[in-house]
Amino acid sequence: MDLIWEGLGQAFWLIIRGDPEMLRVLLLSLQVSGSATALSLVLGIPAGTFLALSHFPGRRVIVSLVNTGMGLPPVVVGLFVTIMLWRNGPLGLLHILYTPTAMVIAQCIIAAPIVTGLTVAAIQQLNPKLHLQILALGATRPQMVWLLLREARLPLLAAVMAGFGGVISEIGASMMVGGNIMRQTRVLTTATVMETSKGNFAMAIALSVILLVLVYLVNLSLTLIQQRKRPL
Repeated sequence: MDLIWEGLGQAFWLIIRGDPEMLRVLLLSLQVSGSATALSLVLGIPAGTFLALSHFPGRRVIVSLVNTGMGLPPVVVGLFVTIMLWRNGPLGLLHILYTPTAMVIAQCIIAAPIVTGLTVAAIQQLNPKLHLQILALGATRPQMVWLLLREARLPLLAAVMAGFGGVISEIGASMMVGGNIMRQTRVLTTATVMETSKGNFAMAIALSVILLVLVYLVNLSLTLIQQRKRPL
């Protein structure tokens, strides 16, 4: 218990003092996970909408693969991305392994199936006749898709929260493709593991508390948007 209280106290003073290294780690965590989440939305929402509204041979197989990807182990993603970006790998000429860019790529791969799967579920929960009614009123197909996304915006916010939560808290992929390099690729999760391995439990607890507060504040903001009263 003493370690826990010491960690909580250290977290408080780190925040109050504005510790430079802690702020650097915190900002990089937000930058990497925020960018990865944004990219996963750009990829996942159109893909999920297409899968929800289309009917073609093999669709169920693809949807099942997406659903499987929602539980994709981060270490597997980290291994795959590391091999692709290794100096002798297919994308080694980019020289981005052990950089924040590589971490964004890995986290995007983790978050994209989550966003895609939840988007499919959100669109399919709508009345199946709704898109036919919209088209019957003279809307174009892009307008119809936009109106369906607006109607499903509350479940889609849950997809944003799930995608962000899935990447801000992962460690395996970030450690493998980022290398946990001080002042370059060290984020809250990898820093917590490093401090724990050094036996510095108070600092590890402090970083964990900051991570939990960060996740809570982001999800609180999105929840307030999601749960606000809709006009009558």
